[in-house]
Amino acid sequence: MKLSKRACRMAGVTGFLLFLAIYYWKTAARLIGLLLGACMPLFLGGAIAYVINILMSFYERHYFPKSQGKIEATRRPVCMVAAMLTVVLVLAFVVRLVVPEFLSCVNALVQQAPAAMNRLLQEPAVRRLIPEDLESRLASLNWSEIVNYAKGILTSGVAGAANAVSSLFSTIVTVLFGLIFAIYLLLGKDTLGGQCRRLMDSYLPARWRDRAVYALGLLNDSFRKFVVGQCTEAVILGALCIGGMTLFRFPYATMVGTLVGVTALIPVAGAYIGAGVGAFMILSVSPPQALGFLVFIVVLQQLEGNLIYPRVVGSSIGLPGIFVLAAVTVGGAMYGVLGMLAGVPLTAALYQAVRDDLARREREKKVPAKAG
Repeated sequence: MKLSKRACRMAGVTGFLLFLAIYYWKTAARLIGLLLGACMPLFLGGAIAYVINILMSFYERHYFPKSQGKIEATRRPVCMVAAMLTVVLVLAFVVRLVVPEFLSCVNALVQQAPAAMNRLLQEPAVRRLIPEDLESRLASLNWSEIVNYAKGILTSGVAGAANAVSSLFSTIVTVLFGLIFAIYLLLGKDTLGGQCRRLMDSYLPARWRDRAVYALGLLNDSFRKFVVGQCTEAVILGALCIGGMTLFRFPYATMVGTLVGVTALIPVAGAYIGAGVGAFMILSVSPPQALGFLVFIVVLQQLEGNLIYPRVVGSSIGLPGIFVLAAVTVGGAMYGVLGMLAGVPLTAALYQAVRDDLARREREKKVPAKAG
């Protein structure tokens, strides 16, 4: 096979760039890290815009769909504002429902702590654990060293607090710029989509363009169905939690059930976060009921993780339940919560791509297609 000058030139440039990337890997990795950090508001804005667009598209389909002229011109901004207000109102409702009760429970536990500690110290079994020479040991301590050590901790704590404030301010700025970028994306999504299609038509060969469109379509379909299915599953779990807590007469049923439903947006393991906060709140009322609630939430989470989640989320994205559990497990082990959230739709897209390719190969070989 005769090689053209262009192919040789491309191979030489590729080899040179690969050599530079390997030889200067540390510098390249640092530059890539800086670039990703600088682009974080754009990534965050894109993620926000994608999620908001699902609700926004729903509103657009129902906001005077047959109207033309001035009403049609208001469809995009009105539906965008309505979608954002819906998300804000839901979050405000959850915060208004959970935070005051949580603070009151913390206050109740703080007030009950001294009396509980005194009762605990009166127990014979606890008193036997306390050394008889405790007072002499306390008297022999070098309190000046302890004070200096405490000062060092406080000094480092002040520095840590300053770093925390700086990190919080940076996070707020990142979120703010992400929201602004998301608004621009939502308002100009049709224009951006047309520009991307023009770029692919102009710079990609037809075969690669078709493959790119197919892959992007699969990813979009998988992520959209995953978000809808995850929200549906969270509502189901929250309703089951509220109903079960009401049935067993646990306190704070509505509030804890709502919190469990919101945290269930994190696949499989998210409900345990809300359950931990709920158990802490019930503890301020009755420790035995807090233990009973933990048993109840473990049973409910097993039911949700093995039956409800694979069927609701898995069926919505066309992924069998065993692959859903595998994607959550592997994604969570690799990248934590972000891996759990992205693992399921990515696996669903890959699963659908393999199914389509398998069906194409079977058609070419004239093999009867099989279900699954």
